[in-house]
Amino acid sequence: MNNPSDSDAPSPGNSPEVTRLAPSPTGALHLGNAFAFVINWALARKHGWHIALRVEDLDTPRVKPGVIEQTISTLDWLGLDWDSGPTTQSDRIENYACAMEKLAKKGLVYPCELSRSQIHQAASAPHVGEKGHHEVRFPPELRARVFPDRFEVSETSWRLRVDPRVISYVDKHMGEQEFDLDRITGDFAVWTKRGTPSYQLAVVVDDAAIGVTQVVRGNDLLDSAARQILIYENLELGPIPSYTHLPLIRGEDGRRLAKRHGETKIDSYMVAGVSRDRIIGLLAYWSGILDQRTPMSIEEFLERFSLDTLPQEDLVFTDEDNAWLRA
Repeated sequence: MNNPSDSDAPSPGNSPEVTRLAPSPTGALHLGNAFAFVINWALARKHGWHIALRVEDLDTPRVKPGVIEQTISTLDWLGLDWDSGPTTQSDRIENYACAMEKLAKKGLVYPCELSRSQIHQAASAPHVGEKGHHEVRFPPELRARVFPDRFEVSETSWRLRVDPRVISYVDKHMGEQEFDLDRITGDFAVWTKRGTPSYQLAVVVDDAAIGVTQVVRGNDLLDSAARQILIYENLELGPIPSYTHLPLIRGEDGRRLAKRHGETKIDSYMVAGVSRDRIIGLLAYWSGILDQRTPMSIEEFLERFSLDTLPQEDLVFTDEDNAWLRA
């Protein structure tokens, strides 16, 4: 399929709903990644959403040479297309720094050398006669008003202040969600020691910049949505997207699909001669479209996919699945 260049930005006048495919180039895409991306694409094309392709390449130590091009090629091989992009986060560092400056001026972020576990320890055990746990974690003298040394590697990360409150939203697939971030995460990192933004900050700044209204991704990020909603509010970035969180694909050991479960990379199946229709057919089987594994075209997947048949519980990649693919 023909994919436009990154100069073709979303146009609210042409497409009021915007979503994004956001692969991370830390390794080749596997079946679990394909499951989420194909569903995201199908929902977008069914409902006329604009699709932006964004490569989330800020996890610098893990980004491997050539993987960005390989990732885009794999998405294309699966039959997916997009309306703008690809763009890369590494080209937008200045935007994230500007967001940090805004948070700093509001006194909402602070430099902190403590680990998350050390912060939790301080937060959970205030001494008798002291103020509440939030004051222990976020003393007034640390409430920065200036965000310095934007891109320098240092021993200090920056954390966002989390006040005691429940953040709620309605997920289009998982239903009502409520998270008390003060209890679950406490003050969480928004800028790393590497001199780059955390995932939580970067994704909000990027989504807001192109007017993303629909976020579709795995259910391991359910509580991340709450953190991102808080960042949206603190930065006053306007409407918060709708969220659709999908079941994860796990191995038979119950752990999220990864290298330990064998060769599940899409590229490996391609090299082995496995057809695209066979992979799409397995994704359709997992999605509840089919009651048995049957090859399916990407066009038929698009026509037949519905969230109504998609399970809420996580799915398991079995030896039978692998054997069927390679039959």
